[in-house]
Amino acid sequence: MERVFIIGTGLIGASTGLALRAAGFRGRIDGWDTSQLEMASAVQMGAIDGRAASRENALELARLADVIVLAVPVLAIKDWMQQLAPVLRAGQLVTDVGSTKLEIVELARQLFTGDAAVFLPGHPMAGKESGGALLAEAGLFDGAMWLFTPTSAEMIAIEKEWRGWIGCFGSRMLDMDATRHDEMCAWVSHLPQMLSTALAALLEEKFGDAPEIAAIGGRALRETTRLGASPYSMWRDVAMTNTGPVADTLLALEQKLQHVRENLRTPELRDEFVLANRFRQRR
Repeated sequence: MERVFIIGTGLIGASTGLALRAAGFRGRIDGWDTSQLEMASAVQMGAIDGRAASRENALELARLADVIVLAVPVLAIKDWMQQLAPVLRAGQLVTDVGSTKLEIVELARQLFTGDAAVFLPGHPMAGKESGGALLAEAGLFDGAMWLFTPTSAEMIAIEKEWRGWIGCFGSRMLDMDATRHDEMCAWVSHLPQMLSTALAALLEEKFGDAPEIAAIGGRALRETTRLGASPYSMWRDVAMTNTGPVADTLLALEQKLQHVRENLRTPELRDEFVLANRFRQRR
């Protein structure tokens, strides 16, 4: 692996470039982003060496790369897959960092076949509530789980090498079925985001900028609403590409909240606390 091209130089894309450098990668890293500011920040930080001058130039740089990393929201990933598949060659690896995987896997099986480049769907379980290259850091993936939902059991040399670099980031890796991935992530990632967003929006509607909130809210309120600062631009794509599983989790939560509400004065509330404590003790 001598050349890497990162499409999307925000938090995850720029952190990938920084992590490669910190792990000792000495090849060239180029990048592209629709935001000139993000690209400039990524260059200044040393996350990428150069930037594409245009979308057309991005395709040219992709042709030269050994590994292309799609670090953009899911719908944009699918768009780039359509553009890249006809122009890449066998032996190249395309991978992504999208938060949902089933639609990406299905599209990859259509586009990346035969003598085309290999597509490896991926999802690093790392990030921050806010995005942007300026928040990128080389250690973002250290200790994090990097999930893969391979489209094939076969593994070419460049994929093995890419997995090796991810191991050098300090990441743990797990391969899983795409449907199972989307179901599990709906529960452990997407539901917490929707819950935090709903709670923060509810508090804004109820109290607005009331000074008492800051005075008495405390750490518990800050932690439970922290994800409410996440950008809609990313979570829109999650909601649109994992609608069924996310809706299922929200319905289950609605039912659980109703049960709690109906049992505020009964011993069944204690049982809910016992269950919650048991879950936390296992983690």
